[in-house]
Amino acid sequence: MPNELGPQLRAWRGTRGKSQLDLSLDTGISQRQISFIESGRSTPGRQNVMRLAEALDVPFRERNSLLLAAGYAPIYSEASFDDREMQGVTNALKRMLRQHEPFPAVVMDRYWNVLMTNDATPRFFGHFIDMAARPAPRNLLHLMFDPSGMRPFIPDWDLTAKSLLGRVLRESVGRAIDARTKELIDSLLAYPDVDAEWKTSATAENTPVIPLSFAKDGQHLRFFSLVTTVGTAQMITTQELRIECMFPLDETTEVHYAELMNTAQ
Repeated sequence: MPNELGPQLRAWRGTRGKSQLDLSLDTGISQRQISFIESGRSTPGRQNVMRLAEALDVPFRERNSLLLAAGYAPIYSEASFDDREMQGVTNALKRMLRQHEPFPAVVMDRYWNVLMTNDATPRFFGHFIDMAARPAPRNLLHLMFDPSGMRPFIPDWDLTAKSLLGRVLRESVGRAIDARTKELIDSLLAYPDVDAEWKTSATAENTPVIPLSFAKDGQHLRFFSLVTTVGTAQMITTQELRIECMFPLDETTEVHYAELMNTAQ
């Protein structure tokens, strides 16, 4: 396995746009030594693997891969979201979601799979589609791209789809597009009337935020999102969590949203 380290390290340098000299200056490891590692002529010690990974801002999951490729045991653990050791984090997330009522808020994993929501989220989306008919774990991106999901209720859907694809690329953990993220993007591009060029031509509106709009009973509801991550994460699970909270973009939306949520589904 050690000979797998060189290509991985070289790929991460390319992702971060760093030369061997840049990496040498960042880590204190000689450029010659880095060259030897990438060519397979040298295997670094565990400490140097971690120094290289830190300098390249490699996510925890991929740091484990670098360690394994160098012949060392992985050091970052991955717990299930409902494991006991995650209880403190999940309790804090539940409080955050409750405090965001009456507006939708969700906790997602690295691949936009919804792990937890507040009460407002299924109530809001349930006004548009039958959420119970969608299997868990529900994926927020598939919900937006699927013609049987929220897509028919999104005005200017093609512009929204472009911006969402752009978010996948910008907000991926450690700005790294791994195999599962590529699979997710490919599955979104497979939906009808989705142009493969959208993933490279996503553009932002000339506004402070990119709105996400929904149409219901002739009313347009415009929201924007705030995305939060867990600070000082020490394990894979917590590093890959993200909390997305939706806010009304204007007073009109806030009024119509309240009216919508006060009606029976």
